[in-house]
Formats: sequence, C-alpha cells, structure tokens
Amino acid sequence: LAAIEVVPIPRRIGYFLARDLRFALNGTGSTVTPKYRLTIIISQNVQTPLIDTISGRATSATSVIDAAYSLTPVGSDTAVAEGVAFTAVSYDRSSQNFANIRAQRDAEIRAAKTLADQIHVRIASKLAR
Repeated sequence: LAAIEVVPIPRRIGYFLARDLRFALNGTGSTVTPKYRLTIIISQNVQTPLIDTISGRATSATSVIDAAYSLTPVGSDTAVAEGVAFTAVSYDRSSQNFANIRAQRDAEIRAAKTLADQIHVRIASKLAR
C-alpha cells in the first residue's frame, strides 16, 4: 500500500482526501518508489433540506460527496481496482457567512476522512486477493 501514489485532487475537499489517503497508505512518511497510481474524481452536491419560514434562509445543509477512484499500475492504463465511494455529511447554517463557510469546511474534512477510510479498505482488500 505504501507504493501507491495519490494523484493530486482538485478543490479543498480533494486536498483533505489526498492528505488522509497518503497517511492511510503510507503513514511512515518514507519515500517509496510508486508501483500504482490512484486517481480520484470528486463530485459534490449541497442540499438544504430545512428552511426557516420566517427568514427564508436555510438552517441546515447536507453535502453529498462521491469519489470515483481508479488504481492503475504505473505505466499502464488497465485498472486494478476501481469504484465509487460516497458519503453525506450535514452541518448547521446560520445568518453569519463566516460561520457557514467554517461549518462547510468542517463537514468536508469529516467527509474526506470517511471517504479515505472507504477507499483505503477497498483497495487493501482488492490487493490482498
């Protein structure tokens, strides 16, 4: 697992997901020559299921995040493991803009950890076979 290179993932949640995956795959911090390349494409959708009837503002939000991953050997295009991991995280919203931004960021950090755990376990079980 330490020989898996995680390709940089765009956006803020991609940064946290790549960071968590790198730690899960190679927590030692040592440099290993990569044998596999892990590519992840993220799609994110935010839904606001609760609306305050007086102010018309959303009081909560749910971020649904899908991470399509593909593990390929270096120098090949044939996937050894691929799939889609997903999670949904909820957070409260208020009338304060900064509080909303921070709550969303905290939710994305929690989601990244969950997605990293899912992808790590799936790849480990696939490579163990």
